[in-house]
Amino acid sequence: MRTRLKIAATSLLLILLVALGIRLTYAWHEINVIPRQALQAVPFLYEPGDIAYSIAVGRGFGSPFRVDTGPTAFTTPVYPLLVAGVFEIFGTFNFHAFLATIGLNILFSMLTCVPVFYAGKRIAGVAVGAGAAWMWAIFPNAAIIPFQWVWDTSLSGLLAATILWATLAVADSKRARDWCAYGVLWGVALMSNATLLAGLPFVLGWVAYRHWKLGSERLIPRLAAAAAAIVLCCAPWTIRNYSIFHSFIPLRSALGLQIWLGNNDQYRDSFPGWLHPIDNSAERAKYVRMGEVSYMQEKQTEAIRWIANHPRRELTLFKDRFIATWAGTPHPLKDFLRTTSFLIRSVFVCNVLAAMGALVGTVLFFADRNLRPYAVPVTVFPIVFPFASYMSQALFRYRYPIDPMVLLLCAVAVAGLAARARAHLPTPDRK
Repeated sequence: MRTRLKIAATSLLLILLVALGIRLTYAWHEINVIPRQALQAVPFLYEPGDIAYSIAVGRGFGSPFRVDTGPTAFTTPVYPLLVAGVFEIFGTFNFHAFLATIGLNILFSMLTCVPVFYAGKRIAGVAVGAGAAWMWAIFPNAAIIPFQWVWDTSLSGLLAATILWATLAVADSKRARDWCAYGVLWGVALMSNATLLAGLPFVLGWVAYRHWKLGSERLIPRLAAAAAAIVLCCAPWTIRNYSIFHSFIPLRSALGLQIWLGNNDQYRDSFPGWLHPIDNSAERAKYVRMGEVSYMQEKQTEAIRWIANHPRRELTLFKDRFIATWAGTPHPLKDFLRTTSFLIRSVFVCNVLAAMGALVGTVLFFADRNLRPYAVPVTVFPIVFPFASYMSQALFRYRYPIDPMVLLLCAVAVAGLAARARAHLPTPDRK
C-alpha cells in the first residue's frame, strides 16, 4: 500500500491531471458567474488583445490602447501573435476566442508542472521534484491568473521554469546543438517577456563557471553558439523596431511609462489605471502627438526626476511594493481581515507561506553543500526578477513567472526541515 501511495505521489501524470482539473474547475465557476457579454470582450481590451486585434484586421503590430495609433513596440511580439492567431481562427472579440485563449493559458500553466518536476528531481531527488510540482498544481495563483488575464503571464511562467530545467541540463552538456537550443529557448522567452532578461547574465554566467570549474574544453565556442542563437531570435524584432521608430529598441519600449505610473505625485499604493493611456484620453492624445519613443522617454525622465526629489516617499513605496509582491497586497493583515472571500484569504495565506518557504529554501541552498552548486540558477530569478515591481508597480500577476522557482524553493525547504526533524526523533538505539 505504501509503495502504491509513493508511486501515486510521484506520478507526473497524476500531478498534471490534478493541475488541469483545478484550473478547469475555477474557469468553469467563473464562466458561470460572469456574463458572457463581458467575457467575450473585456479580457481582450488591454495591450496584448488590442495589438492582436490590430494584427487580425490587417493593421500590423500596433495600436495597444484600443484606438488606431499605428505601429508599436510596447510589448514583445510572441503572445500578441498567439492571440492574433486565435482571432484568425475564431473571430475577434467573441466567446469562442475567449475560451481558446484561456485554454492556452491553462495549458501553459498546467505544463509548467513538467519542468518544475524535472528540475527539482535533478537537484534534490524525485520527492522534492514531485513536491514542487504538487505545490504548483494546487497553488491558487496558478489557477486564478490564467483565467483572469489575457497576458503573456502563463506562458512566461512556463518559459521561466523551462529555462531553469534547461540550464541544469546544458550545464552538463558538451553538445553544440544543446547550447544552440538553449539559446533559442532564451530568445523565445525574451520575445515573450522582456523582464526575464534580468536573470540571463547570472544564469549564463553560472553555466560558464560550472563548465570552467569542471575543466571543460571549448567553453567559448559553446557560449558563443548560445549567445548567437539568442541574438538571432531577437534581431528581427530589433531591426523592425529600428526601421519603424529610428531608435534602438531591442525588446520593448514601455519601460518609461511603467516606471512613471508607479512614481508620481498621484500614485498611492495601487495601480493608477486612470493615468494609463489605455484609460486616460489626455495621456493617449499626448502619446499620439509625441510618438511612442518620445512619449516613453519623457515619462522615464519625469519618473527619475520624481524619484530623485522624493527619496523618503520612494523608500515607502519600495517597501509597500515589496510587501505587495510577496503577500499579494501592501496591507496583507488588514485586507485579510476585511475580505469575506475564502478564495482571497487563501491567496493571501498561500502567498505569505510561499514567500517564507522561499526564504528558508534560499538559505538552505547556500548553506547545504549538496545544494550549493545549484544555488545561483534556482534563486536568481526570485531575487532579481521582482526588482522591476519594487521600482514600478506590484500587480498581482507580476510575480507569477517566478512562482515555479519560488515553490521549488519551498519544496526544498520542506524536505530540508523534515530531514532535520527526523534526525532529532528518538530511535530504538537512541533515547
